[in-house]
Amino acid sequence: MDRRHAIKNVALFLGGTLSASTLSALGRWEGSDFNLLSASNFSLTDSQKKIVAQVAELIIPKTNTPGAKDAGVPTFIEMMLNDCYKTPEQLSFVEGVKGLEAQNFLQKNVAEQTEMLKIVEVNTKTMKDASKGTPFWKLMKELTLLGYYTSEVGIKASFDYEPIPGKLENFKIKPGQKTIVY
Repeated sequence: MDRRHAIKNVALFLGGTLSASTLSALGRWEGSDFNLLSASNFSLTDSQKKIVAQVAELIIPKTNTPGAKDAGVPTFIEMMLNDCYKTPEQLSFVEGVKGLEAQNFLQKNVAEQTEMLKIVEVNTKTMKDASKGTPFWKLMKELTLLGYYTSEVGIKASFDYEPIPGKLENFKIKPGQKTIVY
């Protein structure tokens, strides 16, 4: 099983929490009728990369478990946008990052950044124009979750690995013990 099929299966396992646009982007490799920007045309500036990293870290912050930056999510997001998404989604994403850049997102404190992102989320929910591709905020959240939970760091932080779980029996969960096993 290759990575794309594994990601599709994980997405379905998670109850379809990812949008159709992300799943279709993953399936787009099977067909050859897609038009992506080439690697030389799609890229983020250093400032934009820092904004993407900070937004990802605000979505999945570092606590007693690793955060999005620790899992390499910002690099994953840029790779996915470059390799798997069509031009409208790429442009929508860059437009969203430029919007945050224009508001001096990185110069704000964490509380102000969070408030800015709440406004972006509300504006995304009220958007009606689907011709511009999937909105920045929706892409950002989906790719952050996808990147984190398909990384080794994210999996190890969130799940316990039991190669052979043994027989089924009831047991008491210890304080702080993870309740999900893969």
